[in-house]
Amino acid sequence: MEAVISSFRRGRHTQYTNQMIINADMNKEKAKELIGKKVIWTSPAKKEIKGVIKTTHGNKGCLRVHFEKGMPGQSLGTKVRIENGGS
Repeated sequence: MEAVISSFRRGRHTQYTNQMIINADMNKEKAKELIGKKVIWTSPAKKEIKGVIKTTHGNKGCLRVHFEKGMPGQSLGTKVRIENGGS
């Protein structure tokens, strides 16, 4: 399954570079079923950064993902892969 990175998790004065908001094009109830699944982002240099879906974000089915290290700005708007295994 694929999703698109839409933003860093952020506040008014802070930006959490290892937490991203992704959009998986589903409603909130279906998005709750994905909590705990693994997420992989592949950089243009073919390096993989792995993360875990922690919770939903908002009412439109977006998800909050914690990655193992900070994500680069070039990851915004790119696709991530959600693994079927997980938990």
